[in-house]
Amino acid sequence: MKRLFLILMMAGVATCMIAQPTKRRVTNSTAEAKRGATKSQSTTTDRATLMFPIKQSMPEDVVWRRDVYRTLDLTKDANAPLYYPVEPRGRQVNLFTYIFRLMLTGRVDAYTYKLDGVESFDEKDKMEVRDVLDRYSIYYEEKDGKFVVENNDVPSAEVTRYYIKESVYLDQRTGTFSTKVTAICPVLMRGADDFGGEATPYPLFWLNYDEVAPWLSRLPVMASNLNNVTNMTVDDYFAMNRYDGKIYKTNNLQGLALTNYCKSDSAIIKEQKRIEKEIDDFEEGVWGHMSAEDSIKAAKEDSIRIAQGGTKTKKSISGRRGSGGSSSTSSVKVKKTKSSGGGSSAPRVSVRRQRR
Repeated sequence: MKRLFLILMMAGVATCMIAQPTKRRVTNSTAEAKRGATKSQSTTTDRATLMFPIKQSMPEDVVWRRDVYRTLDLTKDANAPLYYPVEPRGRQVNLFTYIFRLMLTGRVDAYTYKLDGVESFDEKDKMEVRDVLDRYSIYYEEKDGKFVVENNDVPSAEVTRYYIKESVYLDQRTGTFSTKVTAICPVLMRGADDFGGEATPYPLFWLNYDEVAPWLSRLPVMASNLNNVTNMTVDDYFAMNRYDGKIYKTNNLQGLALTNYCKSDSAIIKEQKRIEKEIDDFEEGVWGHMSAEDSIKAAKEDSIRIAQGGTKTKKSISGRRGSGGSSSTSSVKVKKTKSSGGGSSAPRVSVRRQRR
């Protein structure tokens, strides 16, 4: 009986060992097939995202936001880090060569630049690589289903301008007033001649900044003429707003660019200054900034009143209204009091810190 019991037990264990791995093998093979289908598509993006784990995101429910479109002239010194070196120099490349290679290999998506100039990052607006190459006469070869463009054929020298969209917003949850670049468009400048003819701008495509930011965080640039160390990345450059760009359009109810309702160049410059002032006035209206002169004057008045036995000044800042934003005014009430001893003691110096 013991021998029979041991034989039955061993047979049951063997049956379980044979049956269970078969099911596991089926499950594992199915999971491996699913992972293999998406591995080639997401490996590169996931690596870039892991190397760039933190990125500033703009909430959708902010209480105030102003969308502004700017044009960056790369011939200006402030924007030169995006343009040089024009041709690759070792491991150093300029911004357009870098994003062109990313687009060519499918790491980032390019979106159509429409006639109204408004960006759209929908699936239907994605551009094929072949369309970009054929539309702007960029020489390429196709090998094994991949597009090959030599460095000499990349039109990086002709991309001397960028369009960017930035959003200035107030985040009520963190109490921060921030400026964030949300879209980039390289502009091809062609048609200039030796007789003073101006080049014609050809906007190539829009790029979603959040999609390209993990890659821009890996592109070092030299941001100073005095310090030749590449201690900054292109993402740092945009995040710190180191660029110098003129406003050419804002999001408005009629969808008009400045050239649509400004009749002259002087009117455009005046409108650009007005928009810049509106943004500055709103920020000052939120924080209630005081000028340096007003701060020093208020500190002196406080020290005199305290020395005379009074209290500190109650300062009220009027809210700004109107399109241009009026400057802040303060009403100060001074109450003179006599000291009990008939004389005045030495004034105490008080420091009032400004919030910038």
